Amino acid sequence: MKTLLFLFSLLFSGVLFAQQAITLENPKFMTGDSLQWKDPAFDDSRWTAINSSFCWERQGYADYNGYAWYRFHFYLPSSLKEQSFLKDSLRIFLNTIDDNDETWLNGELIGKTRGWDRVRNYHVSADAPFLKWDADNVLTIRVLDTGGDGGMYGGGSCVKMMDLIDEISMNFHTSADGGVFSFRNDLPQPVTGILDISVIDTETQKVAYHLSDNRVLDSKNTATLSLSIPFDKTKRQQLSAVFTESKTGKTLEINQGLPYILTPPISDLPKINSAKVIGVRPCSPFLYKIAATGEKPLQYAVKNLPKGLKVDATTGIISGALNNKGDYQLTMKVKNAKGVAEKQLTIKVGDLLALTPPMGWNSWNCWGLSVNDERVKASAQALIDKGLIDHGWTNINIDDGWEAPKRNADGTIASNEKFPNMKALGDWLHGKGLKFGIYSSPGPRTCGGFLGSYQHELQDATTYACWGIDYLKYDWCSYAEIAGNDNSLAMRQKPYLLMRDALLKQNRDIVYSLCQYGMSNVWEWGEQVNGNCWRTTGDISDNWESLSGIGFSQTVQYKYAKPGRWNDPDMLVVGQVGWGDNLHPTGLTPDEQYTHISLWCLLSAPLLIGCDISQLDDFTLNLLTNDEVIAVDQDVLGKQAQQMVANSSYQVWMKTLEDGSYAVGVFNLKNDYQTVTLKWNDIALNKTGDKKVRDLWRQKELGVFKDSFSTNVAPHGVTLVKITE
Repeated sequence: MKTLLFLFSLLFSGVLFAQQAITLENPKFMTGDSLQWKDPAFDDSRWTAINSSFCWERQGYADYNGYAWYRFHFYLPSSLKEQSFLKDSLRIFLNTIDDNDETWLNGELIGKTRGWDRVRNYHVSADAPFLKWDADNVLTIRVLDTGGDGGMYGGGSCVKMMDLIDEISMNFHTSADGGVFSFRNDLPQPVTGILDISVIDTETQKVAYHLSDNRVLDSKNTATLSLSIPFDKTKRQQLSAVFTESKTGKTLEINQGLPYILTPPISDLPKINSAKVIGVRPCSPFLYKIAATGEKPLQYAVKNLPKGLKVDATTGIISGALNNKGDYQLTMKVKNAKGVAEKQLTIKVGDLLALTPPMGWNSWNCWGLSVNDERVKASAQALIDKGLIDHGWTNINIDDGWEAPKRNADGTIASNEKFPNMKALGDWLHGKGLKFGIYSSPGPRTCGGFLGSYQHELQDATTYACWGIDYLKYDWCSYAEIAGNDNSLAMRQKPYLLMRDALLKQNRDIVYSLCQYGMSNVWEWGEQVNGNCWRTTGDISDNWESLSGIGFSQTVQYKYAKPGRWNDPDMLVVGQVGWGDNLHPTGLTPDEQYTHISLWCLLSAPLLIGCDISQLDDFTLNLLTNDEVIAVDQDVLGKQAQQMVANSSYQVWMKTLEDGSYAVGVFNLKNDYQTVTLKWNDIALNKTGDKKVRDLWRQKELGVFKDSFSTNVAPHGVTLVKITE
């Protein structure tokens, strides 16, 4: 069963290698650190068996950070080499590891990698003297985890011989009219084979397009084949491509879901999409962009605008300050050539910020430590140009990698050469109606090795306020060195209390985002340190195992979510991601991306886009601009969804909304379509009386249902509905 699940995982994430291989699974495991453990003769019989497809936090080692070791024992038959065409190199494929590894084979170091979202793909000469053909071998992996999830995950680790097919890459990228197929051959000789491509309707299994083609791939060259594939972007379709190499008969295969759009086009009529409430402290600078769509140009106005605030009629930016506590009721008004729209807004002047979950962009999941001023501005401008700002996406947050190597002589923090002027960047963002976020750690160093805020909390908070910072992500990281073996609640809270006090002394509102991966059930005490949101998990990655493991584990946290206090299951992994300079399309299928956005909105989670916005395609843009789905996340009641039904096939999550209706997500965990019948009593709805059901992604009324509602849900997909009694 594990093998089948792994094959499915590869099938939906990209490439499948149909070759003889030795599967690496069920290693021995030990926390701690000793270089003696790399010795193949070391006795690991008392070590614990572990599943290398899942991080150790999910297997009884919650909150463990530091070193841990894996030891795989495997038999290496000479037939593996004899059946290979090239016969010269052994490939060690370890999928992904969080964070850093050093890997030995029979005591010899064969590779090391720094970076948590990279596969480990090491190569060893088939004639290496330390290899033991037709005998037992030991692969030893030393992992250092600096926070959050740790260890190996993703499955599929194996040992195999390199072959012709391994030097060929094959990719498919969608375009406005169809797709572009690209090949690359990295061998010094041409490769021939047969390419077979089909586009299949996944619901009917009908073939919509087929091509069979003999191909010759030139040596070390890229051959690009442009395909005008008339796939229907309103239907779920699957692209299947198989290249069969002629000399060995081995294959390279891609199976990927094609993007399909559910949400109708945006109307030319004016429509206000802003949340209905915002919080601000007395006398703090106020900045609010009215989010509105419709045929441009739009004209903005506000009725009952209190003294101290002004609105720009051409941009919809409200600015100024309010001195006195209390609730201020305003009416936002937007008009264009097609009509007029109005919506109520309540400004709550008091002590609480982030009355709805923050929405915006964070640099980490695309640029990682490669972030710079130019890339931040490009993403901010793209957020405006592509219209995301008109749907409520307003935060632009710089993650790790902005800090200078040393503090100034007076101890103040400074930015490095990638960010020449932080205040100027903040002013530029604010001038466009955007909020400005930044990152630090309570430890001496950040997770990326840059300066943290340890013993400089007040100085840093003051500097952030001077720069115009509106949002702080505060990441545990090297504070683990300060805490040592003290895992008490008091120690977990201590650094966040220090920064809390520093932030409250500023004359600027800074949303406080705690990032410590859910340690000591942070959702139970995050409010005590004045956190506005808090990470409940380790870092997310763009695969189904990570997405589902994180999203569907948020089962007890709902009790602690409310306006100004949000559980955070990490940032979004749709679009072009990469955690560095080399971006790639998300590994999530289109249906998994619908699940991702639907579940995060049901969870009332902060919505922080993690991709390069300047490269947004139509599918991802549509995914992020469905106002009825976003409204579930931004609902002012502030409830988090509860898991109502959970079994091995599907789950049902339900969230109570301000107007008395319910947002309900039906999630398919299986690899096949399945019809799910949702009975009202299964989700604690009144058994009697008709219920109106609306499809939120399609923005379409489905009808009135008496006792239950049935829906056909795609593999790893979702049906997201609003139910009104």
